[in-house]
Amino acid sequence: MKRNFVKNDLLAVVIGGAIGTALRILLDIMLSLIFFTLSIVSIIVINALGSFLLGFLVAGLWTRPKTPHWLKLAVGPGVLGGFTTFSGVMLQALFVQNPWGTAGYLALSVGTSLFAALLGIWLGTPFAKKTAKRSPRKVAK
Repeated sequence: MKRNFVKNDLLAVVIGGAIGTALRILLDIMLSLIFFTLSIVSIIVINALGSFLLGFLVAGLWTRPKTPHWLKLAVGPGVLGGFTTFSGVMLQALFVQNPWGTAGYLALSVGTSLFAALLGIWLGTPFAKKTAKRSPRKVAK
């Protein structure tokens, strides 16, 4: 039984990761067309969006008791893990070729993602409170 559970979890993450990666590439292409191939901007936007969504989901929707474990894995580490890209940030930092510019880019990238995650948590928290009001509380014996 345990072996099937682990296999199903892994499958959910792999499929979600493929979907997230495809979405990142698609959005990167779209943003590169808008910002004239400034992929520095698109990577910051993509990571901020993924961080926001993960914060929102973790704080709100995933607190619901009926949310299946496989779905959390497929969307969190899977889709959003494949969607966001730390390696892309590091690659772009190498292209800056200026120590202060690199430091500024890294600070902007990490700061934007942290802010987006906190915003997602803040906006997702009311969903957790609504769920707590609807769910009957279990009494400890």
